[in-house]
Formats: sequence, structure tokens, C-alpha cells
Amino acid sequence: MRNFISISVFLIFATFVADAQTIQPRQLSTQNKGVVYNKEFAFDFRLHTHGFAAGVTIGKIQTYYKTKFYSIEFGELKHPKEFRLSFDNLSINGRTARSFLFGKQNSFFVLRGGIGGKRYFTEKAAKKGLAVGMSYTVGPALGILKPYYLELRRPVDGRPSIVSEKFSTENEDIFLSQENIYGSSRFSQGLGELRLRPGIHGKIGVHLDWGAFDEFIKAVDVGVMIDGYLSKVPIMVETDALDAENSRLFINLYISLQLGKRK
Repeated sequence: MRNFISISVFLIFATFVADAQTIQPRQLSTQNKGVVYNKEFAFDFRLHTHGFAAGVTIGKIQTYYKTKFYSIEFGELKHPKEFRLSFDNLSINGRTARSFLFGKQNSFFVLRGGIGGKRYFTEKAAKKGLAVGMSYTVGPALGILKPYYLELRRPVDGRPSIVSEKFSTENEDIFLSQENIYGSSRFSQGLGELRLRPGIHGKIGVHLDWGAFDEFIKAVDVGVMIDGYLSKVPIMVETDALDAENSRLFINLYISLQLGKRK
């Protein structure tokens, strides 16, 4: 994921350099510097160093260079120590084992609402080019913990069986033993055991828009996002063997793609 974001950032700024000759102010009169559009609506798709998010933004275009917007999005936050294992050749009764995240205790999803703005520092050339600015968002976050279930080998009535279990202090030895893990359970396992964690979030980034003053929105954001919660979020099992400490604070680099329309 980090390599992907690094490459994406490089390509974006390479495009910026290539189009630098088109980023020049237009000779506009004072009368022409009004607001061409009043509102905008965009879908937002984001990848960050430890997860993803997708959502929508609804904006009010205040001036030629300033837009205020509201946003809502849903995504996932992962622990930096997560790593996936797979027993590709393991099959019992024609049932192939699924890959699993070793030591994971809970999946952590986040619903974010926010208010923010963006401001352009340059004008896009009349027919083509890139407008450069900045964007920011701040608002509440609602974390959703879902227990992570594994299929474990356990004897039932004297017979070896596969049992779906979440982590507990009673099954810690088996849950953290790769020899006893068959694979991950279905995603639906644990949906009836959700727990909520309130928090806040914010992000700030460089805003690159290939259609800043066009009807259709085609933009990319690159920046830093922060999520904070009142207490530690138990994503991983905390043991000396795993060396995975949970935190209440998540800091990520992100890159997002925005597609939408102004009117």
C-alpha cells in the first residue's frame, strides 16, 4: 500500500510539472471573476497507508476560488502490524481454507462526517491545465468494531472438527497457534456483535484539479489524515510474541480521487 501511494504521488507531481506551462493566470476582468457555478457534488475514493474509504461531498461554491463542503464517508482502518497468511494447499472435505490475518482480534470500520473547504491558489488555463490548491476536513467519526473470527481445529465429541471462534482469554493459546488455525471465517460472522467507538477525524492535503472551473469535477487530493478515539482500539491481540500495540490515534498518508459535477 505504501509503495502504491508513493508511486501515485510521484505520477501526480510529474503531471503537474509536465503541465506547468499551462498553469498561468487568465487575463480576466473584475466583472468576469464571479461564481460560474453555485453547487457541486462529487464521489470520493480514497486509499491511505492503512486502509481505504469511499464517500460523497456536497459543496457550496462561495467565490471563484473558495468552496465550502459537507462530506460523509465509510471505510476501514487497519493496524500496521496486520499480515496475511494462507494455507493454499489445505483442504478438508473439499473445503479450501481461506487466508487469514494472524493475531487480528477485531475489524475496525469508520463512518465519518465532516465539514471542510478547498481553496485554489492558481487558475486553470482557459482550455486545459491544472489548478492547484488545498483542502481540509474536520468532523466526528464513529468507529465500528466487528469481532474477527477464525476457523480453528478443535476436537468435538472425540472427533477433529473445525469450529468458528473469536478471540478470548480462554482460547488465546489456540487462536494464536498457526498449527490450530484452518483459516478465516466468513465476513458475516460477527455482524451481530458490533460495538461502537466515538471519535473525531481531520485531514489536510494538496488539491489538484483538472477541471476546477469546468462542469465536471476531476480532482486528486494528496495529504495527511488523522483519526482519534477516546480509548485504545483493540484491533490486534496484544502479546509479547506479536509485538502489536493498539492505539487510540491513527495517522495516515492518503491519496483520493474525486469525480463529480458542478451546477
